[in-house]
Amino acid sequence: MDTMSAPPWLDSLLSSSFFTVCRTHGDAARSECNMYCLDCAGDPFCFYCRSSRHKDHQVIQIRRSSYHDVVRVSEIQKVLDISGVQTYVINSARVLFLNERPQPKSGKGVAHLCEICGRSLLDPFRFCSLGCKLGGVKRNGDASFSLEAKNGASMERREGFSGEEEDLRGGLQQQDIYPPTPPPPPSSARRRKGIPHRAPFGS
Repeated sequence: MDTMSAPPWLDSLLSSSFFTVCRTHGDAARSECNMYCLDCAGDPFCFYCRSSRHKDHQVIQIRRSSYHDVVRVSEIQKVLDISGVQTYVINSARVLFLNERPQPKSGKGVAHLCEICGRSLLDPFRFCSLGCKLGGVKRNGDASFSLEAKNGASMERREGFSGEEEDLRGGLQQQDIYPPTPPPPPSSARRRKGIPHRAPFGS
């Protein structure tokens, strides 16, 4: 596989076991190994190991959601093109999953499925996780993790899309605040004579 399509540390990241107790700092409060160094591409390490061994390196922090490893989009998108991967908002942060998650067979009528594992997706993405995108890169070669390729091919498209999105949001807000004006009554209604009133009873 071309290293331009996927960086050499990605396989190691996806096969690593996180949230084990650090052998060096096991008695410390923050001793769980939830850090990964992109420069060293070695084993996960804890908060204290980062300060002593990876101070000036590129490091990302892995988090947990329902016993599955996730990484914040704001961190991983600096080093990988994550286009095509389904993202989720968890605890007010946008994240994506490192690897596929087992699930029951998708029922009929599911609109979006992961191309690799078949997991149902909320939005029209191609993959459910970084691991499945890597599988797509290896299998089909029509996806890439290269930021250079992404920036060169989609800069204008992304700028145009964001402008359309802002216009759409503005239109929806305006419609919510100001209800539409009712249409004028038919012209025949304006030509009707006054409504007859019953004469008052005599005293």
